[in-house]
Amino acid sequence: MSAAEGLPPGARALITGVTGQDGSFLAEELLGEGYEVFGLTRRDPSTDLGCSEPLRDRLALLQGDVLDPSTQARITELAPAEIYHLAAPTFVPDSWRDPAGTMAAIYGSAAALLALVAERLPGTRVFVAASGEMFGEATTSPQSEDTLCRPRTPYASAKLAAHELVGQLRAHHRLFAVSGILYNHESERRPDRFVTRKITRGAAAIALGRRRTLTLGDMTAVRDWSFAGDVLHGVHLALRHETPRDYIFASGVGHTVEEFVRVAFAHLGLDPAGHVEIDPSLVRAPESVAPVGDPARAREALGWVPTHDFVQLVARMVDADVAELSA
Repeated sequence: MSAAEGLPPGARALITGVTGQDGSFLAEELLGEGYEVFGLTRRDPSTDLGCSEPLRDRLALLQGDVLDPSTQARITELAPAEIYHLAAPTFVPDSWRDPAGTMAAIYGSAAALLALVAERLPGTRVFVAASGEMFGEATTSPQSEDTLCRPRTPYASAKLAAHELVGQLRAHHRLFAVSGILYNHESERRPDRFVTRKITRGAAAIALGRRRTLTLGDMTAVRDWSFAGDVLHGVHLALRHETPRDYIFASGVGHTVEEFVRVAFAHLGLDPAGHVEIDPSLVRAPESVAPVGDPARAREALGWVPTHDFVQLVARMVDADVAELSA
């Protein structure tokens, strides 16, 4: 069954953050479902669509910021059936340098968009991207939608504030608003400043003889990694469900950075020994509880079934980096 079943032909969807990894995967899915997809970006869309560049001719593009009244007026005029709010900083360390900017970009934009829907577009369904980072020093693993949050970074605090606001306004205004608690989700579209892409690109470069070593930090750190395309499919399912609820999108399985390295190198027939160096300055304090999400609600209520497991995800990313570096 199509997730878009029941919508009129050509229903409009608005995606904020359409230039990023998540926005591009979601745009592809919605276009395949027959939506008229509008992408909102603060960049000049005539020169830079980021990950969504291959979709340029199929997207309707808006330049603006949801905090700006003129952009809000354009969204009101557009009257989309669905809004997916994905735009936000994604690199957690940056939040320490600008906590106020991080709060405005994450919480402020979500608050402005939810208020707009409540006041002017009460029939619009809206999704806001939260993060597994908001659980922080959780007392249990895996974490569920009901786990107590103890955020450890300004980024995580901002995500938690936006997440809680979704629930508050959903109850108060009876909005069809969903918060998706997204754990680490990766793909070949992830910027190479993220450790996963740093690993797959480094392994590809070593296999091609372009470099000899790869420098990393803590190899024992655990993360719950999923394929970004799978996660964004779950996001769409959540907004098409008959009841608005919050959902965790995660694999439910934790893997160490060392495992990620081993799988990436093995896919290329390489042994990471002798190629991987550890920089002590990149090693962070160990986490007392593994950040792993429990996807039971999404799988049971939405029928969400990921297409990629951990090994398939790593292989996909390595193959893409080999192809790009070989071109």
